Amino acid sequence: MSGTDNSNFRLLHTMIRVKDLDKSIDFYVNNLEMKLLRRTDFPGGKFTLAFVGYGEEKDTAVIELTHNWDQEEPYDLGNGFGHLALGVQDIYGICDKLAAQGVNIPRPPGPMKHGSSVIAFIEDPDGYKIELIERK
Repeated sequence: MSGTDNSNFRLLHTMIRVKDLDKSIDFYVNNLEMKLLRRTDFPGGKFTLAFVGYGEEKDTAVIELTHNWDQEEPYDLGNGFGHLALGVQDIYGICDKLAAQGVNIPRPPGPMKHGSSVIAFIEDPDGYKIELIERK
């Protein structure tokens, strides 16, 4: 397989563990305008999987939210995970809307250091970082 031929592979999803599934679904669906694509309980394993995204799984990469029923403490996010990234139109307007909805914005929108892109960072209910990148 050559470096330019990626027909054998396609990114399907990114999985993150969440403490409060309903709160996380609400965040991704109502704040980030994703769709809840499917939600499945696995009673034998005591966990639920919910998939959210902007398109159907057959066509686009999505996020898998994994909720372990017995998890009582917040997850340790570690220092290996960086962030998810979303392209947006009108980053300033979107950040104003998200702030009004109570979303934490640790890095308000503005030009990226050492670059020309306009970016912001927000956090989901579990503290996962999501970079917003303004699309022109």
